[in-house]
Amino acid sequence: MFRRAFWFTAGAAAGVWATTKVNRQLKKLTPESLAAQAADKAVEAGHRLKDFALDVKAGMSQREDELNDALGLHQDPDRPDNVTALPGPRLRAIQNDKTTHSNLSYNRNEDH
Repeated sequence: MFRRAFWFTAGAAAGVWATTKVNRQLKKLTPESLAAQAADKAVEAGHRLKDFALDVKAGMSQREDELNDALGLHQDPDRPDNVTALPGPRLRAIQNDKTTHSNLSYNRNEDH
């Protein structure tokens, strides 16, 4: 008799456990629950994308500073933050190059 009562109780407990598990899964598959899960995933993906964009921006800024240091481009305190000044010798070389070309005249009739 105790043996039958034990197995009956074990079977009833297994049935209750299985029914509870199935009901939980069914609630997860309702349209409202699926929509909420999708919205949560979208928000989470948006946060990850924002973090990635901020990391990329920080890396770009760091690399730009490294390249400016390597090329000798320094920030001029009189200029806005996003404008860099060329170093002195290079700027003079460009200006001298422009003056030599501006003195030349071109006559198309000389070719014939």
